[in-house]
Amino acid sequence: QLVESGGGSVQTGGSLRLSCVASEYIYSSFCLGWFRQAPGKEREVVAAIDNDGATIYADSMKGRFTISKDNSKNTVYLQINSLKPEDTAMYYCAADKNPSPYCTGTPPRDINPDYWGQGTQVTVSS
Repeated sequence: QLVESGGGSVQTGGSLRLSCVASEYIYSSFCLGWFRQAPGKEREVVAAIDNDGATIYADSMKGRFTISKDNSKNTVYLQINSLKPEDTAMYYCAADKNPSPYCTGTPPRDINPDYWGQGTQVTVSS
């Protein structure tokens, strides 16, 4: 119900736009977000967007990451600019039933939204 694309290998300073196509049911009813997991690290929240288009970002993700959505395509995007090697991770799109703590800025310690995509790999080389 969530299909990501857009990952790849880029050099430091480059940009990528990740896409996540959601089913109609998911897209219209759920909080949608992007998460990432780097090798050897825990999965972390990047950003989320609610049905009205309001966005919220993890504090450490503010500035270089932009989440957006296209209602005509049932698609959520994550634009990442000025990529750094530490951004190397598997990026996941996820959906969580409203009201969702990911869209209210109070994510739980145990990250566990209702649906996950398969992930798309982002690798940044120096």
